[in-house]
Amino acid sequence: MDFGDILDKWDRQTATARGKKRVIEDEAAKTPNPLNAWMNRYGVWDKDTENITDETAAWERRRRLLRKQPDAEVDLHGLTQEEAWETLEHFFCLSRERGVEKLLVIHGKGNHSKGDGVLKEITRKFIENCPFAGESGHNSGASGGQGATWVLLKETSQKTG
Repeated sequence: MDFGDILDKWDRQTATARGKKRVIEDEAAKTPNPLNAWMNRYGVWDKDTENITDETAAWERRRRLLRKQPDAEVDLHGLTQEEAWETLEHFFCLSRERGVEKLLVIHGKGNHSKGDGVLKEITRKFIENCPFAGESGHNSGASGGQGATWVLLKETSQKTG
């Protein structure tokens, strides 16, 4: 059989009302798609999750949280050092119980204090001593600037203390 015979056979098969499309559809109905058969047998593989380690997941979480707006905030203006410490203890514990990831503590810049801000210093000390407080910092220009501190809470699956 030469190429001319193959073309003649093709023309005879497709000489129907629906033309070549019908032959192609009929062939598809008879022969299963090998890709679909393979997918049905082996399932879907996500190449993006293959090499994810705990370190990669932690880095992705940190990157996401740094861009995120705080989930909750507390304002310490007008409180004494002792009241501020108790407020922070209650606020951090309650936030952790509720699954909050990022907090904002508004302590003020200390404009009315002699030296550095008293509440700013208490906030810093509290964050250093809190077992589930993670990374913290100040947003330059946004969310209170130097008068507020954001804090990322550690994941609850991590051990505290």
